Amino acid sequence: MNTKRFHIAASPLFIFVLIFACEILKRPAHAQPAAESVPKFERDLTWPKPLPNKWITGQIPGIAVDSHDHIWVIHRPRTIRDQEKGASLHPPTSECCFPAPPVLEFDTEGNLTQAWGGPGQGYEWPENEHGIFVDYKDNVWIGGNGEGDAQILKFTTKGKFLLQIGHKGQSKGSNDTENLGKPAAMFVYSKTNELFVADGYANRRVIVFDADTGAYKRHWGAYGKRPEDLKNPPREQIITGRPPTFFNPPVHGVVVSNDGLVYVADRANNRLQVFRLDGTFVKEAFVKRDTLDAEGTVYGFAFSPDKEQKFLYSVDGPNMWLRILNRQTLQIVDSIGGYGGHQPQAFYHLHSIAAATDSRGNIYLGEVNEGQRYMRYLYKGMGAPAHPETASASSGISSAIP
Repeated sequence: MNTKRFHIAASPLFIFVLIFACEILKRPAHAQPAAESVPKFERDLTWPKPLPNKWITGQIPGIAVDSHDHIWVIHRPRTIRDQEKGASLHPPTSECCFPAPPVLEFDTEGNLTQAWGGPGQGYEWPENEHGIFVDYKDNVWIGGNGEGDAQILKFTTKGKFLLQIGHKGQSKGSNDTENLGKPAAMFVYSKTNELFVADGYANRRVIVFDADTGAYKRHWGAYGKRPEDLKNPPREQIITGRPPTFFNPPVHGVVVSNDGLVYVADRANNRLQVFRLDGTFVKEAFVKRDTLDAEGTVYGFAFSPDKEQKFLYSVDGPNMWLRILNRQTLQIVDSIGGYGGHQPQAFYHLHSIAAATDSRGNIYLGEVNEGQRYMRYLYKGMGAPAHPETASASSGISSAIP
């Protein structure tokens, strides 16, 4: 039996072509990496249910979720136009409607469970309601940004008055330790039982109080420095060049993460800053910094409900987005919305976000001005970003102090 052997000469050209072909086959996996999986949401058109008693609500400057998955809304009855509250006028001009009390509690299904609030004995109700938070002890905190509002109020969930910090018309500026300056938002950190306040529309600081007694603890401005009440430079200068060395009112939101980091919404400077509990600066990031609108792009925050709180949700009002950030990197990984109007998937002066999602990961939002809606966005699991192009809105992520 004859055996024939064939030998193929491995020429340099053959080897080059073989290597090149292998590299081409590998390339798609490197050129198109899988996008980071991000939370997905969808507007819940069934929430909330209609209000009883022909009640109607005005602007929604605050919304909160408590530990029982109940949703709390604060609205501004004085912003309801006469055409919308004709039944309450004297004489009535229509069959509907009546302004609802300013504080509303809803169950998970969207049914109103109770309503209360407004001026009363022993406390100074704000001229213009702004912000609501329900702490781990089931206390309800309320702020205000109206003329002379320099106080925060604390109630039980049934509306019984417990505590007032500050007094109307008494603010002495950003280093006053007894009064606020049109406070915008509150957050109670359970591990230290401290109340953190975004202060505010008049002041330029975060201020911290004991959540039981209201005793002053500490305060700080941008980069953890002592705040100064200075005149702002022109808007064009704020959105370019070196980062501003000051908070630009309103200091509009504050939340504290499970790992003890304080996130502050420096709204009109188009940025957020991160601090340790003692006010030590950690880092900052800008969101669509070139936005010229003086309203600013960072209104407030919520954390994703996982233990690590991997994602940070942030409201960008003028650009009509709800931003989703990687909490560790502060990089935008996706955005929701981008449309303006009153349609179901659009935003109209988006303003408020509950500092916590509910236990299912759903987000709660509120609108002011002519929007006046409070909305639930249902968590629909994880998936690819819907708007990966919005990642470019992130900039200036830095731990440097200018």
